[in-house]
Amino acid sequence: MTPSVNKSASPVLVIIAFATVYVVWGSTYFFIQMAIHGLPPLLLGALRFLTAGMLMLIWCIIKGEKIFIKKSIITSAIVGILLLVGGNGAVIWVEQKLPSAMVAIMVSSAPLWFVLLDKQNWGVNLRNRATVAGLIIGFAGVILLFSEQVGAMFAGGSVGSKLPGLLLLIFGSIAWSSGSLYSKHHPSEGSAAVNVAWQMIIAGLVFLPGSLLNDEFDHLQWTQIPMHSWLALGYLIVFGSIAAFSAYVWLLQVRPATQVSTYAYVNPVIAVILGMLFAYEHISLIQIAGLVTILGSVLLINLSKYRKEKAANAIGETGNNVAIAGKGTLQECTD
Repeated sequence: MTPSVNKSASPVLVIIAFATVYVVWGSTYFFIQMAIHGLPPLLLGALRFLTAGMLMLIWCIIKGEKIFIKKSIITSAIVGILLLVGGNGAVIWVEQKLPSAMVAIMVSSAPLWFVLLDKQNWGVNLRNRATVAGLIIGFAGVILLFSEQVGAMFAGGSVGSKLPGLLLLIFGSIAWSSGSLYSKHHPSEGSAAVNVAWQMIIAGLVFLPGSLLNDEFDHLQWTQIPMHSWLALGYLIVFGSIAAFSAYVWLLQVRPATQVSTYAYVNPVIAVILGMLFAYEHISLIQIAGLVTILGSVLLINLSKYRKEKAANAIGETGNNVAIAGKGTLQECTD
């Protein structure tokens, strides 16, 4: 259910919140790659999510919120493992070899899996022509991205080694979509901040044994980790995991959900720009074409949502006008 929109929200705060979600979430791809230049990937995930989750949980305790709800913690564990370990973990792992911009382009296909995995709404989604067309176009964009790597592999180029990473990103996107759907169909008690805090803490705890099994502590020299990796980790904790999420949750309360969801179109573009400007990453024309194709498909899939929300808003405004007119007529009669 979409939260009611608070029209009295400060326009300045709304702009700041949108900018935070757009820029910060889009920049996390770049900062992940900066962090893993000095920190092992799974340890990075553990440090990021454990620290951010503990900070959020402490804040919730200070606010007096109830934090120990067994059912909610179990749900948060499932969601956190799917979203943060499966989805975000794939991004962290793959960015060891793939450019951050290319990773962001592949991750932009996640909304396609969201529609395909949402079995409860197949009857509605798969009967909508715009949605079906969007799915076909979106997967054509994904195939376009893979075609470049397959062609390079058959040509004997080293680029073909990127194929495993692309496949892992597909599985990561499926995990992210699955976690989102599970969260949607299994609502938790308590506040969103508490639930997300537990998601991050549990995900961080899952990353730790993975880091040990990957022998990341064997040759780790804490004193040799460069300062830019620590700064990138701090950015991911404070801005990527706390500030941007808080802004996202607040926006859902004061603006229509379809407006808030526009971050999905902006994030990969921000990631591509940062990767090209600061990491000197090369983005081919095929990759740009794939990005445009995928984002166009996501827009097409969401087209029916935009239309429904616009119609609902129009009906709501008409109802308000009728109520105001009726109140005025009643006032005239009493006068």
